[in-house]
Amino acid sequence: MSEEPRIPVAPADETEIPESHPRHESLLARHRIEAGVEKGITSLQGLIAQGRGEAYDYLLGERTIESADAAARAAAAQFLLADHPVISVNGNVAALCPAAVVDLAEATGADIEVNLFNRTDERMAAIAEHLREHGASEVKGLAADAQIPGLDHARATVDADGIHAADVVLVPLEDGDRAAALDEMGKTEIVIDLNPLSRSPQVADVPIVDNLVRAIPTIAEHARELRGRSREELETVVEGFDPDAALDAAERAVRSSTTD
Repeated sequence: MSEEPRIPVAPADETEIPESHPRHESLLARHRIEAGVEKGITSLQGLIAQGRGEAYDYLLGERTIESADAAARAAAAQFLLADHPVISVNGNVAALCPAAVVDLAEATGADIEVNLFNRTDERMAAIAEHLREHGASEVKGLAADAQIPGLDHARATVDADGIHAADVVLVPLEDGDRAAALDEMGKTEIVIDLNPLSRSPQVADVPIVDNLVRAIPTIAEHARELRGRSREELETVVEGFDPDAALDAAERAVRSSTTD
């Protein structure tokens, strides 16, 4: 009888993924999503979403293209101009880059709020605790005392003093209907999405077509560089950014797999 094929076992932890592996970053992301599912942070649907985004990242060459860096700089300026910025976090974001989210919040003075489609009290509490373990002093989303108009699913549930009251909201990953609803509320939206044709970046004031594990630290870096600039200088950065041109450049990069 022939021996059954061996099924590869996922690494026990991140340190077992060799940095020399050509897919090191992808394997690391997959491991974090898998660990997030085991910890109750990420939903099973999050595994599918990760694979879809990874496919687009391959087409981009797993790099931050020039238009995405410009968008990240405009996003940083929007954060610094805001009266009440909020970073929305779902399970995948919490699993992939919790420390980077906390760092961005510190660099910009933004609140962090957990917002989920597959919402349960257990998942909400687990994600909030996970973010606190990575340095967050306060995590919103658990009060659940307000609703985003026009949505009939759990993502409509937000905190009254969080996303509902925000003037600038960072929405990482695909979330088209909520992005449209927040746009209807008159909020300035920053969207991170690897698919330039997705609904979320199409309605965003600042669409960043990049992997969130690169985009979030890049926004924080720009925020620290821009901090202390005058309001007029920040407004010039925002006004000089063209979202349609950024989306066109990203689509060209995806289609050609070359730099924009």
